[in-house]
Amino acid sequence: MTRVDEIRSAVPGDYDAIAAVVDEWWGRPILPVLPRLYLDHFHRTSFVAEGPAGLAGFLVGLVSPSLPGEAYIHFVGVSPHERAAGLGRRLYGRFFDLAREHGCHVVRAITSPVNTASIAFHRRLGFEVSPPVPGYNGPGNDLVTFSRRL
Repeated sequence: MTRVDEIRSAVPGDYDAIAAVVDEWWGRPILPVLPRLYLDHFHRTSFVAEGPAGLAGFLVGLVSPSLPGEAYIHFVGVSPHERAAGLGRRLYGRFFDLAREHGCHVVRAITSPVNTASIAFHRRLGFEVSPPVPGYNGPGNDLVTFSRRL
């Protein structure tokens, strides 16, 4: 386990470092669900954690421009070397603070029903977890939704 020196606001240039590790961190191809446009357009509501070894984690989130009072966490990644050290919880805490500053009263997220680690993590953070929503992202693409009041 390494030490995280800083959690800072993301910048568009962070995308390349994230793209370089995300498939390895997940152990499968996942980069297509995190296109560059998220950091181009939502870097001010996203965070990067860095330590002596470089990128340790990140959170890509946004304050909804269409649903006043709501924020959405699109993607969170923590280096396998930093897991179970509280970094994910710290990233979420920073985003919750940012969402409150923007007048949000709820944070939402989604995941695949097979991502049991994510479901358990969100439950521990106080999110309400839905049963799988059939066809959430189109036919045959069921997803679990998360909702947490601030």
